[in-house]
Amino acid sequence: MKKILIIEDNEDVRENTADILKLAGYETTTAENGKIGLVKAKQLFPDVIVCDIMMPELDGYDVLKELSKNTKTARIPFIFLTAKTEKIDMRKGMNLGADDYLTKPFSEAELIEAIESRLKKFDFLKKEFSTTIEGVSQFIEDASKYLDVDHLSKNYAPQKYNKRAVLYMEGDKANSLYFIQKGAVKTYKTTEKGKEFVTGLCSSGHFVGQLSLLSNHGSYIESAAILEEAELYEIPKSDFTTLIHTNKEVANKFVSLISNNLVNVQEQMVNVAFSTVRQRVAKALLDIDKQGILLNNEANGIGIAREDFAGLIGTATETAIRMLTEFKDEGLITIGHARKIIIEDREALEDIALFG
Repeated sequence: MKKILIIEDNEDVRENTADILKLAGYETTTAENGKIGLVKAKQLFPDVIVCDIMMPELDGYDVLKELSKNTKTARIPFIFLTAKTEKIDMRKGMNLGADDYLTKPFSEAELIEAIESRLKKFDFLKKEFSTTIEGVSQFIEDASKYLDVDHLSKNYAPQKYNKRAVLYMEGDKANSLYFIQKGAVKTYKTTEKGKEFVTGLCSSGHFVGQLSLLSNHGSYIESAAILEEAELYEIPKSDFTTLIHTNKEVANKFVSLISNNLVNVQEQMVNVAFSTVRQRVAKALLDIDKQGILLNNEANGIGIAREDFAGLIGTATETAIRMLTEFKDEGLITIGHARKIIIEDREALEDIALFG
């Protein structure tokens, strides 16, 4: 049973509202002023708060402000009750984060509809979605209902790519977001001298191209190529744009879903800037191994081209090879079949990554 907190100083309005919601199957709690209502909100964590604006002790605006400061209460759907209809009052409430308004006197149907609408939308915002194509499709389907739009794609067909295939090049028109169902993809930037700097290694469950679509350039800000046979789903830019620009809550949830390894990318940039080559090699080996990227199912080992590995750590291929040889001589790694790198002493590599 969903819990509704009603904060209203007028006893008749307060009790009538509670009776309507009880008959509709909701569990209700009432408070006769904002101060008491704030305490009950923090105690009960209701599913929806219905709150009058003009009240003694603490008005509705201040109640909403205080609730917004607490992470546990900030997201509770908040509906204002007001006898005022001036636009300036409505605008003030919405700017503070109110979800809806009911102008007194309101009908039973208006009240129930407002409550049900808020609960339906809040359920979507609380829902967790997996980083699988099924999870992405479910998110888009639920987002369509939340936004009340019907033009978003619901089903996507997988596309297969061979090893070394170029997904897109830096400067190409950014038309799609890609979801990796299987395989591995590297993203990279090319310097003026033609050298590659690998900005990321992405595997199953990761998205590629999101930064380019979020930028204002209209083109891909880096290149992407297939490192091992891959199966990708392509999400059109039109769907991406709708999910990002139509509603703030949907945008935040979508960005959270597609952000995958962007924090790792940032850490990688800092790593390249401030760590020694030895530290960068150790950290890169640990990161690739942890993510399960480029691991052969038939035998353990990181199967990555040395030029790609060099691009990942921001150094020359010759330097990367020399460091790997040093690690091999120290017993930290071994080189197996097809030049696969096998980690032998993880603890030592972790120490090098931290302390050099």
